Amino acid sequence: MAPQTSAPVPDSPRSSQSPPPSGMQGDLELEILGLANALYNLGTTVINDSTKERDKPGGGKQVGLRVNNVVQHLATIDEMSQHMSTMIPMQVLSDIDNARNPVQLTRERLERAATENQFMNGKIAAIDSYRRLLDEALCQNFPELEPHFREQGKGD
Repeated sequence: MAPQTSAPVPDSPRSSQSPPPSGMQGDLELEILGLANALYNLGTTVINDSTKERDKPGGGKQVGLRVNNVVQHLATIDEMSQHMSTMIPMQVLSDIDNARNPVQLTRERLERAATENQFMNGKIAAIDSYRRLLDEALCQNFPELEPHFREQGKGD
């Protein structure tokens, strides 16, 4: 069953980013976007049916159609999953189950990586500084080793 291309979900990041990848991965991504759109449509239809439009005749039929659309997307995704071998880290699934915002998680992890990177760069700079000072002190106290230290300093 070929995936259906649907309009982007409101607030979807895909509309302003690069197109989905080609092949099965891209098809699956489009199908998941279609599912998100179908779920959004189902939610708005349920809210409309339970408020102002519930008294209209035939109003409940729209909910059934929206549910069928969601089920169709889920069935297509299940079928496509049989042909995929991509593994998803458990932490990602746990974060989704706990309703954590993926954008916020990405931002937090990037900030943490940048902080750890700065910390490691500071350690490297401190070790380099210490090595230079040690080399200078060794050259002063053991002049016969100076050519060896100068040679070693050029390779860095």
